[in-house]
Amino acid sequence: MMSGERGRLGRFTDAVLGGARVARDKARELRDEFRTSDEPERALVAPLLAGQDLRYVGLGPVRMSQTHQAGRQLADEVGAELTDALDPKVLFGLLNIVNPVVWVDAVLTPVRLAAGVLLLPGKAGAIAAGVPELAAPEPGLPQQPAQREPIPLTEEQEAFRALFRLSLYRPLADQLAEIAYRRRYVFSGDLATLAGSLVLFLERYTGTPLAVTDTHLHLLRMGPRPDADRPDRRQPRVLWSVRRDRVARVDSERGASGLVQLASTIVFDDGSWIRLTQPALRDDQSRFLTAIQDLPGQRPTP
Repeated sequence: MMSGERGRLGRFTDAVLGGARVARDKARELRDEFRTSDEPERALVAPLLAGQDLRYVGLGPVRMSQTHQAGRQLADEVGAELTDALDPKVLFGLLNIVNPVVWVDAVLTPVRLAAGVLLLPGKAGAIAAGVPELAAPEPGLPQQPAQREPIPLTEEQEAFRALFRLSLYRPLADQLAEIAYRRRYVFSGDLATLAGSLVLFLERYTGTPLAVTDTHLHLLRMGPRPDADRPDRRQPRVLWSVRRDRVARVDSERGASGLVQLASTIVFDDGSWIRLTQPALRDDQSRFLTAIQDLPGQRPTP
């Protein structure tokens, strides 16, 4: 009787141990499947950043979160006034914008620092922004009369408009005010800041990962990594840059699952902040946190 019980116990133990081994092996397979490397991206991006030590290249696009507490407070304070109508005059008043023309010039300032194309003539700026030139009309064909006249702009303003694909037929100040209204949850609310210039690029471009070097933070224009059996024809370019010494702090926290999302609030030395969400697996998150470890701020617990 006793030997039978021992035999059954032994078989039960072997079954448990066997199941544990299977579960362990499966966990290893899943862990290896989710292990990531940014070496292909580093090889593509490093030549663009000569003289800088490239420490991190994001594997997913940067997105703007809608959950920052300061943004909710701002929305609560002015939301009632903004919901009546999207009147630029009202927006300018709420955002302490006395002179919309001066504000447009102020917005250009941080963008000039981030994108050298704005100092090019309007036509060259449009080409640099990827806007195709208008085809010349064929002679002899009747032309339809223009329905609306475009608003006259300086060469620099035209380069700015083309870069961010703003309308030819509406005042730039009105369009910028609407961007500030739409994104008030996720940045400090003033486009004439470093955070505001970054918002403009995130508004204009999709698929924009973040790169970190020893001296700068960069926003990149780069498509997703192709499948392993396909050639990598990506041609990344730098959209926006800021020196690390202009970053006051970076507060990061993982999403609810802690696996596929890392949210960070970047605060700049001009007092502006922006809330970014980086879809990233654990390895990618770890590389980013290591790359910014010398910057002040809160970090998620391991």
